[in-house]
Amino acid sequence: MMTEKELQKYLLHRFPKEDASCDWKEMKNLKNSFSGDPHKDVISYLSGISNMEGGHLVIGVKDGTLDIVGTDLSKFNYDKTSVIYQMVEMCPNLPSEGLFIEEFITSDTNKVVWIINIPKHLPRRPVFAHKKKWQRIGDSLVELTPERESVILSEEIIPHDWSAEIVEDATFADLDKEAIEKALEGYCERYPKRANEARSWSVETFLDKAKVTKNGKITRTALLLLGKEESVHYLNHPAEMIWKLQTGEERAAQIFYPPFLLTAIKLRGEIRNYQIKIFPSNALLPSPVLKYDQRSLLEALHNCIMHQDYTKHERIVVTETSDSVRFQNAGSFYEGEYYDYIAGEKTPTKYRNEFLKTAMLNLNMVDSQGFGIHDMFEHQRNRFLPMPDYENSTDTHVVLVIPGQVINVEYSTALMENSSLDLTTVFLLDRVQRNKPISKEARTKLRELNLIEGRHPHIIISRQVAQLTNMEAEYTDLKGFDDDYYKDLILKSLSEHKKLRRDKINKLLFARLPGALNNNQKKNHIDYLLKCLRKAGKIHVGPKKYWELGPGEDE
Repeated sequence: MMTEKELQKYLLHRFPKEDASCDWKEMKNLKNSFSGDPHKDVISYLSGISNMEGGHLVIGVKDGTLDIVGTDLSKFNYDKTSVIYQMVEMCPNLPSEGLFIEEFITSDTNKVVWIINIPKHLPRRPVFAHKKKWQRIGDSLVELTPERESVILSEEIIPHDWSAEIVEDATFADLDKEAIEKALEGYCERYPKRANEARSWSVETFLDKAKVTKNGKITRTALLLLGKEESVHYLNHPAEMIWKLQTGEERAAQIFYPPFLLTAIKLRGEIRNYQIKIFPSNALLPSPVLKYDQRSLLEALHNCIMHQDYTKHERIVVTETSDSVRFQNAGSFYEGEYYDYIAGEKTPTKYRNEFLKTAMLNLNMVDSQGFGIHDMFEHQRNRFLPMPDYENSTDTHVVLVIPGQVINVEYSTALMENSSLDLTTVFLLDRVQRNKPISKEARTKLRELNLIEGRHPHIIISRQVAQLTNMEAEYTDLKGFDDDYYKDLILKSLSEHKKLRRDKINKLLFARLPGALNNNQKKNHIDYLLKCLRKAGKIHVGPKKYWELGPGEDE
């Protein structure tokens, strides 16, 4: 509460002059002046200030002097909420985010002053009032000039950063003390040269410098990372991470709320991460390793938090099965595809939640160089386990699966141990071995290196990879034999049995045809073999559709 003189002094200090971003208005009758004559009423000034850089409209003071005259709102049943609603309704394109009213009532004279905080127009969307567009030039209000409109219409569209918004009703009392201490510890690890100085800062100073808060105000980022569980309601968002356990023997679930800086670690602790045995070829004894790399699990969780599209109002879901952990967050990959980051050569240039990313970087939760995905793949390679995959990701969700068991021990260990293969190549061959699709560009690369054979979509590892990984038998099964081998089988079987129905020929060949073919493709290939033999005059179709030896079409 301030006296009339104190409020006047405060306003003069805060708004020393009228300009393109500020106007003072003595509204003796707000009802008539709110939406009255174009060029003179409140909504015209809203349009004019918003179409510049945004600013403020001070209502209840005299122009020039800022003498407090007040505004009698009671007889018009106006409150801040209803006025904001009217402003948005009457001013097409006026952003609602950042539009709010500060109300001051003098303690000695009970006069009401409003400061309307007016956000800048959205890119390429000028704000209207009375079906016209307005702007400020100095302290004058005029219709939008062609030059100014051209500037607005050519502005770059920058996506809205949900994580950067200030939560007006939240205070530092809504932040968790343990989380703040952990945040300071992470900041000092990230910036060791500043550690001594940082430990002397106040909480408010530290969080501002770490880009968690803004000018001493609580942001959505601050509540996500450091907020108390009971303060989550300020976000108006289901800020939750769900862990689900689904195995043949067990089913369980738990919900984790902010502060995510702490609870991400607690969620990781719920994942069953016992030791498994790997058999590297260069070792006499099996090597025990944890089923999942602890750093990778936390990296995956932090990526979900950082990249989540919070405008979708969804939860982060972590599903654990007997042989893998699945992480899902709302939103697609924001820049590029996951395979762009496997080699560690790509650095992202933009983020969906830029403010949240910066805070997590400063608190040593993530890096910003694009190494996170690379490191997860490298950790998996070093442990001789199948590569992580994002193949279930869609345009609306990113889905990461980290395998926790070896599919083919000999293949995996030999492939991972081969230092001549770069990480991206290992990843691609791992997908081929698991019969997972790879891109046309990837197929071209592997084919040039003589690492794969076959025609899309039936790609198999090459003979040299099979020999390298002791998978000769599997290679032969997948590749099959040449056509002469199958033709000889047909002729030898007809020689022994004199005649065969087609289903018997299918049974004879199915198990011997390439394992990469499905049943329909195998039937089609047998059709081709029989046609070739018939045209060569070696077989024909006899009575009751039996195949027999004898003159075919050429004899």
